[in-house]
Amino acid sequence: MSTVPRPARHRRLLLWFLLLAGVLAAGHALVWHHVTGRLEAGFQDWAEGRRAQGWQVTHGTPRAGGWPFLATLILPDLALTPPSGFGWRTERAELSLRPTDPGLLHIAAEGRHVLYRAGWDWPFTAESLTADLPLAGSGPPAGVTLRGAGLRLGGAPGAEQGMGLDALEARIDGQDTSPGGPGLVLTAALRGLSLPGATGGLLPGGRVDTATLDAALNGPLPGGLFTAAPPAQRAAAWRDAGGTLELRALTLRAGAVAASAAATLALDGGLQPVGAGTLRLFNPDLVLEALLRAGVIDPRNAGLARSLLPMLQRPGAAGGPPQLEVPVTLEQGRLTAARIPLLRLPPLAWD
Repeated sequence: MSTVPRPARHRRLLLWFLLLAGVLAAGHALVWHHVTGRLEAGFQDWAEGRRAQGWQVTHGTPRAGGWPFLATLILPDLALTPPSGFGWRTERAELSLRPTDPGLLHIAAEGRHVLYRAGWDWPFTAESLTADLPLAGSGPPAGVTLRGAGLRLGGAPGAEQGMGLDALEARIDGQDTSPGGPGLVLTAALRGLSLPGATGGLLPGGRVDTATLDAALNGPLPGGLFTAAPPAQRAAAWRDAGGTLELRALTLRAGAVAASAAATLALDGGLQPVGAGTLRLFNPDLVLEALLRAGVIDPRNAGLARSLLPMLQRPGAAGGPPQLEVPVTLEQGRLTAARIPLLRLPPLAWD
């Protein structure tokens, strides 16, 4: 039979428990300081590497955070300007690593941002803006995921006026080094794109309910994504190497109107886009009336299209809206559908 009094035994167990908790807390603190130190050193190495390539990387005094569950590096007034001159700055960016997934860097920024290039600024705000970047591998970035919510051009987060975007999710995969492989693959989904006053009455309420994109930029990207070479020079080199832009799937829905398209585009001798594909319209009569109301097509072409619609469209499946599928071409700045001119696009300026 034990001769140790019960209260003494309880006190001894409590002391051992407190000692163990203290050791674990100290160990966790050491690991956290180590990881945050590595995070800051890794960012500084990345920044120095970019500066050596001609980037401008500026920020305020970094500070660590995230205790106890995250290793976080907070960078005030971060600005990134690649050699191309097209840059981004934000009032606050937060880099973090989770102990459960140390191979994935999470970047979060909210509040005020500016996209800029020489001669213009494009300020916007975001309720949230995040990116996840895998850290493994030494090649071009792959599997980068971007998410945003409550994006507004100008104004404050949550403002209703002006251009805005309720939600965005996009994934970008880097260059495929295999012969003929895609240089860049982009998939994106948008929800609640507001363009009041910018569509000339083309969209109901100036709003796109949903839009999706699946595209591949095929062919080599001379100098990578952020080279300092003039855009026209890079575009010509990409064209001469057989580069194409493959729109695998593009969808849009605005009220009762919906459309989907697939096409392959390239650049002609004047570095202007040319290509061909297929356009599918749902409720094509509503689309036609919207184009006419917005002045995109003239009344004569609209009358011709209206007379052809009953012959070209087909009933929707399972009682759905009528559908129309037509070939589309883009050449010399003119977009045509089933050989009917739709609109003339302004020349693409590279400089």
